[in-house]
Amino acid sequence: MIRFLLVAICVVGFLILSIPVLIFEWLLGKKNPEAKDRHCRIIVQTVFRVILFISGTRLVVEGAENIPEEEPVLFVGNHRSYFDIVTTYTVMKRKTGYIAKKEMLRYPLLNLWMLNIGCLFLDRKDLKAGLKTILEAIGEIKKGNSLVIYPEGTRNRNEDGFSLLEYKEGSMKIAEKAKCLILPMAELGSASVFEKHIPFIRPATVVIRFGKPCRIAELPEEYRKRSALYMRGEIERMLREMQAAHPEVEM
Repeated sequence: MIRFLLVAICVVGFLILSIPVLIFEWLLGKKNPEAKDRHCRIIVQTVFRVILFISGTRLVVEGAENIPEEEPVLFVGNHRSYFDIVTTYTVMKRKTGYIAKKEMLRYPLLNLWMLNIGCLFLDRKDLKAGLKTILEAIGEIKKGNSLVIYPEGTRNRNEDGFSLLEYKEGSMKIAEKAKCLILPMAELGSASVFEKHIPFIRPATVVIRFGKPCRIAELPEEYRKRSALYMRGEIERMLREMQAAHPEVEM
């Protein structure tokens, strides 16, 4: 429980104390948007690293060399934990937002930081609003900003971490229309930090593996119109390989 309280104090304290920073970044963004993006990324990554330290999370990153430095990508991942964002964002090398559920906008200050790092918010119940978010995502990719999407649409609570939920094909429209690279991102062990023993946070090893990037047009022909299914299979395969290589990591 002590780790949970320390993480909660860290998050709440940062949000409150960062109000002047948010004002400064807002003013900076009017004159130098690139500097603002860089500052916000560094600030949030630093806070996330502190959270990982407090929680006792040991992060193992594999395949980081597969992340292109010169062009944006759509990261496609599996979603098991709130810590998925904390762990993966610390690795990002450029402005990278997450496609999050619209309900996250209700949290003051947190929503501003999410907007500052380039997050977009999806209304899962409103088809028209959802389409608007997809169009915004395509625009972000074309501007050179990367995005992370979890096509399962929600956290996977299955005990068997290898059995992913259905990957929604609509989620891949971003890559199809923007003609950008897709990069599979598999994460192993993140639920062991918090979700498996709520409300306790316990030390754990989390492994992230970045696969080889590709474009939809480069997929086997039978998967070009079912790219979400292909990515789901790739991530399931990666997870099994990771578990074999890291048997000490708890699913």
